[in-house]
Formats: sequence, C-alpha cells, structure tokens
Amino acid sequence: MTTPDVQRSRRPGSDILRTAIRRNAGAMARGTLLMSLYQAGETAFPIALGLIVEHTMRERGPGSLALAVAALAVITTTVSLSWRFGMRVLQKANTTEAHRWRVRVAACGLQPVARDTGLKSGEVLTIATEDADQTADIVEVVPMLISSMVAVLVAAVALGTASLRLGLLVMVGTVAILSVLSVMSRRIGSSTKEQQARVARAGAKVADLITGLRPLHGFGGNHAAFRSYRRVSTEAKEQAVTVARVNGAYAGAALALNATLAASVTLTAGWLAFDGQIGIGALVMAVGLAQFIMEPLRLFSDMPKYVMTARASAERMALVLSAPPVAAPGSEQPAPGGDLEVDCVRYGSLQGVKFHVPAGEFTAIAAYQPRAAADLASVFAVAVPPDSYEGVVRVGGRELAELSVESVRERILVNPHDAEIFAGTLRSNIDPSGTSRTVPEAVEASMLTDVVALHRQGLDYEVRDRGSNLSGGQRQRLSLARALAADTEVLVLRDPTTAVDAVTEQLVARNIATLRRGRTTVVITSSPALLDAADRVLVLDGGVVTAEGTHRRLLDTDPAYCLAVTR
Repeated sequence: MTTPDVQRSRRPGSDILRTAIRRNAGAMARGTLLMSLYQAGETAFPIALGLIVEHTMRERGPGSLALAVAALAVITTTVSLSWRFGMRVLQKANTTEAHRWRVRVAACGLQPVARDTGLKSGEVLTIATEDADQTADIVEVVPMLISSMVAVLVAAVALGTASLRLGLLVMVGTVAILSVLSVMSRRIGSSTKEQQARVARAGAKVADLITGLRPLHGFGGNHAAFRSYRRVSTEAKEQAVTVARVNGAYAGAALALNATLAASVTLTAGWLAFDGQIGIGALVMAVGLAQFIMEPLRLFSDMPKYVMTARASAERMALVLSAPPVAAPGSEQPAPGGDLEVDCVRYGSLQGVKFHVPAGEFTAIAAYQPRAAADLASVFAVAVPPDSYEGVVRVGGRELAELSVESVRERILVNPHDAEIFAGTLRSNIDPSGTSRTVPEAVEASMLTDVVALHRQGLDYEVRDRGSNLSGGQRQRLSLARALAADTEVLVLRDPTTAVDAVTEQLVARNIATLRRGRTTVVITSSPALLDAADRVLVLDGGVVTAEGTHRRLLDTDPAYCLAVTR
C-alpha cells in the first residue's frame, strides 16, 4: 500500500532541502573544509607510513626517526582538531535547522485559520519532530559526502603516483559501487516515506484514543477502538520491518562491495610488489590505504541513503507547509459593541438558523439536538469556513468572511465543551499570556476558589498534562475560568457546567451573569440554572429557532421546552 501524501504536496521536498542548504551555506562550508582536512589527514597516515618505510630503508638514523615522529604528530593533531571542530560546526547547524523546521510546522498547526492538509494532529506532530530532524540531516550529509569524496580522491592520487593501475582501480571501483548503491537507495526513500506516513497515522490514532478513552469505555467501544489501533500499529510495524530489511540489504551490499574493492587493491599491490613494479614503501602505503579507504567509502556509500531519507521527510513536511488555508480571511474590523447576528445559516444539522443577540445581552440557546449545538459552536468559532455554509454570521455589523482573523479572535471567544488543560499551573492555564487583569474575578465566578484554597501553592499549584490530577468538574471550571479571564466582547460557552453539582451550577450561572454584565454572552446549554440566569432563551429544535423568551415564561407556555430542560 502506498500513501498519496506526496501527490498532494504542492511544494516539492527538494525546495525545502535547498532552503536548508542555502540557509546554512556558511556553516556547511566551514564544516566541509574541516571534515575534508580530517579525511585528508586520515588518508595521509598510510601515505606517511609508506614514505617513512621507504625513507628509512635508504637513510637510517635518529634524524630520520625524529622527522617521521614529527610528521605523524602533525597528522595526528590535524586529524583530532579538524574532526572535533568540524563535527561541532555541523551538528550545531543541524540542530538549529531542525529547530527552525519544527517551529515552522508547529506554527502552521497553531495558526488561527487551519490549513487544508488532510492530516490529523498526531500526524502533524510526527512531521514536526521526526521528519524535521531527518530533513535537517542534509546539513550534515552534504559536507560528509564531500569530505569522503576528498579522501577517496587523495587515496586514488597517492596510489596512482605509485602505480597508475592502482589509482584507476580505486576510481573505477568507487564509481561502480556508487552506481549500484544509488539504485538501491531509491527503494530506501520510498520505503521510508511510507513508514513515516504509517507511523504518523498510528500516532494520530493514539491521540484520538487518549482523548476519547472515557467516552469509549462508557458505551463499550474501547475494544473496537483498540483493535483499530492494533491494525494501524501492525501496519506501521510491518513497514518498519520492510525498511529495516531494505536498509540491511543496502548496508550489506555496501560492506561487501567496499571490502571487495579493498581486497582488490591489496592483492593488486601485492602482485605489483612481487613483480618488482613498486617498492616496499609503496606496498605498505597501498595496503594501508586499502584498509583505510573502507571507512570513507562506507560514509560515501551511505550518503545516498541519507539523502533519500531527508528528501522523503522534506516531502512530508511540504504537506503541511504548502497546504492552503481552509478559508481566506478578510481585512475588515467589526464595529465596537459586540452584537452578534446569525442570518439563515444552513450547515450540518442547522436548517436556516436566524437570530440576533444585541450587544451586552446574555442569551442562552437551548439546543434539543447535541449535533445542532456542536454545529452552531463550530460556526461561531470559525472552525467552519464561511464559504462552507449558506447564510452569514455578522459581528459588529460585519460578516465573518470580511473580518481579519486577528479581529475575530480579539472579539469572539468560543470556549469548547471539551477544552484542553495543559501541563503547568492553575494560573498559566487560566491566563496563558500572563496579561489578564481579571484572573481573581474569573476564579471566583467559575467557583474555582475551592481548588485554589485546597492547595498550599494556590494558583501556582502544578497541573499535570490534560489535567490528570484534577477531577472532571475541576477541569471544567478551570476551562471556564480561562474563558472568563479573557474578557472578550463576545463570549460563547457550550455546556460549561455539565460536570458540576446543582448547587455549584446555580452559583456559577449567577456569577457569569454578574461578571459578564454589559458584555455579549451566548451560552449553548440545557442547564436550567444557566437558562434562568440568561436575559433571553432561544429554543433551537430541528435546526431552526422555534421559540424565544425568558426561561420562566417558556416553562409556563412551552410543554416541550419544559420537558427538555427540567431535571
């Protein structure tokens, strides 16, 4: 099975790789110079040994020995320092470049207007981590490739000075090895691309499972969900085995070919020395180079594999970076005040919803169908592009499609029913930006005061990831406190008190009405306490508004409403 991900990419991975190389050209040049010096120094060892043997056989004495020791000391120092500083330069550039791509991919996922990637959040996370790291490897791969080439060329020239046959053997053998391995590396690239896609899908499935584990347990769907994950995970495992098999075949072929070339150089040098065509010093040099050349050849032959892996990861990153926004935002600003108008909106279960919320009014919407409540909240949150539904939504007299994303986010906050709780403190969850001036009022209005008082650290109490050390009601009140602390012109809440007891719910409803007085507030709920605290109640049934009035009047005049909301 192959993934269609690359076909959807509008920015080829090669562009991303070129950007990475261009951005790190200086570091790569310095790294290439130092690593080439390292490889040249490594190559110089057997060459120096051969020359020392040849020279010693002609002139024996302390001076020759001192000269030989000094030459080896210079080579050793050069090799040590060039390797240390070359790898430091390249690894710093690699790490920095990986960070840049992680930030860019994460920024795309966090933009107010979602991108049309067709990927789940778990897949985007894998791209922002593993794929970003593997793409940045190109910064290190290219210098290593060039330096390995330098080592092979130096070895070929040195052997060519001793015997033209030996030099040609190294050059022809290297070209033959690379030709074979370049063909094999293509299979690695396609296999790695598919593996990354399957791992990403498995990660997305895990994220979905963790998020919905409690509801799944509730209706007994956890076993089916686990089977689904097992299937996706098995596919990822099988593809990983395939990639490992291909990599193993590649590594085995590279090792065998390199060993064959080294053996050929050694045997040829031995035959030439036996035939008297080269001296003992040249033989020592040839045998030493034949052993040494295996390492740069191994690096040289590994480079196509790393290049293909980096390209595959870059193409997956292009899925996110080049994806168009779901909606093209406008540039207008709404008029101040915060009135909200829904004009004949048809979307999902909504069948021509029409109502107007004047600025400063506290309006409750009693949605009889949960799907209608979710669809309406999605429209308010601009999670649904304005061109995806019929009708319009106006804020401050302006249509949502005409407004800039910044202005919408500044004036409207739609607090989701299942808002996330982050690892940190109570304070950082309530006021992530650290700029709110109404944190104490929001804590009190949401009845989170008992949680703050329960712990010695107060608002600095540490909250675990997803609020795992808080109860369901505490998490819900923490989410509500965050929404209230934002103090936006228009606040839309969806079922903000479903996990709290009736007494607390009464207090929360009254506190919201008091704190939000003069601000536009819409609560989509079936809670009698919130409905009673609202200035006006709209009944949403069958996708349309069927009745409106105060909670108490509707209880007296509408039996269906009375049956739906009393408990």
